[in-house]
Amino acid sequence: MKKEIRLAGLIFFVVIVLAISYFSFLYTMKLNLEFGGAVKLNLVANNFVSPIDIEFPNDSSGRLFIVDRPGIIKILQNGTLLDEPFLDLTNKVVNLSIIYDERGLLGLAFHPDFKKNGKFYVYYNTKLRSSAPNGWDSTIRLSEFTVSKNSNKADQNSERVLLEFDKPYMNHNGGQILFGKDGYLYISVGDGGNANDVGMGHNATIGNGQDTFSILGKILRIDVDSKTSSTLYGIPKDNPFADGKNGLKEIYAYGFRNPWRMSFDAKNGNLFVGDAGQNIWEEISVVKKGGNYGWNIKEGTHCFSVQNPNKSPAQCSNVGYKGEPLIDPVIEYLNAQQKGGLGHTNVGGYMYYGKEFPQLYGKFIFGDWSRSFTKADGTLFVADPSEKGLWTIKQLEISDSKNMRLGEFILSLGHDSENELYLLTTGNTGPVGKTGKVYKLVKSG
Repeated sequence: MKKEIRLAGLIFFVVIVLAISYFSFLYTMKLNLEFGGAVKLNLVANNFVSPIDIEFPNDSSGRLFIVDRPGIIKILQNGTLLDEPFLDLTNKVVNLSIIYDERGLLGLAFHPDFKKNGKFYVYYNTKLRSSAPNGWDSTIRLSEFTVSKNSNKADQNSERVLLEFDKPYMNHNGGQILFGKDGYLYISVGDGGNANDVGMGHNATIGNGQDTFSILGKILRIDVDSKTSSTLYGIPKDNPFADGKNGLKEIYAYGFRNPWRMSFDAKNGNLFVGDAGQNIWEEISVVKKGGNYGWNIKEGTHCFSVQNPNKSPAQCSNVGYKGEPLIDPVIEYLNAQQKGGLGHTNVGGYMYYGKEFPQLYGKFIFGDWSRSFTKADGTLFVADPSEKGLWTIKQLEISDSKNMRLGEFILSLGHDSENELYLLTTGNTGPVGKTGKVYKLVKSG
């Protein structure tokens, strides 16, 4: 009897081991994509909590400024990370959940004339202001600061709040801020959070993304060098709703879910926006002034159903509620929740014009947070531009890592003045610990 029990136990153990091995094999299989090349990662800075942005001022200093989600900005100068932070907003940023959180200090942009005026701008979640609706999550603040006499230290007391608005939920903050060649500041804003663009604080009829009188689910464009009678910033005269009759004056484009990261094409000025999808499709779009990018009528190029977000309806409208056409993305791929999916959340990317990878010149390099929500497994991709239709996606492999995989969560990409690329990662799902790293992409071999 004991022998039979031991034998049964042994068989059960073997079955479990084989099952685990099988599913591990399925998980670690290479993605069903063409090989787009290999890159090597050169670690340039570490010991961050959750690094989500890297920017440089147009001052010929060669400095890189790294934004850490809890509220710290640090400087990488001549390959060395300076000990003292450039800016510390930890006492103003909302308290973050260590398990998972999309809030924090999310964006940094230097004024085009920073070398002369020392001005820069940040976007962050702060404690919910008293005028906000009861039960909402936090207030988002866009602020201007100036540098101190020490060029490596901001004046902590120089904050000038330009814009504040409230969010009902923790997720879908957007957060990228960029100056365009036109000198205006572009701001990405999520739809308010929760899921499917519904719930507290969402337009119950059409969702926030489609509501042009809601600031949520939009790309904004403002003039920080002027002001109006009611705002501390100006409105570009050619903004789509500059007269305020058919939408908010600040809106540049709309129909977004969570436009987490943006970038400008260094050659032609095209604005790329990585919009994190719901359950099925991830998307990256080339954004034009006044464009409606579909959410929540569509997810990517596909129809979307609020009632059944796990299945794309066969039919839906191809126009918005004003009769305007819905603009499809140039890059689209399945979310990892679906069979054959490539990742859980796209984190945007850049058109590459550096010298390190001649074979990738003029192509769009982007990343995805992870293939698993619990296991760190971010992925890099490259897309070949196309005049019509969706761009072809290929996988970039990490040549100096185990199984050519990264093994970390990808939070964002960045670039320097030479158009070379950087990768910002973490080992945790939430802003905790010191696993955050910044890598420079360099040639393999």
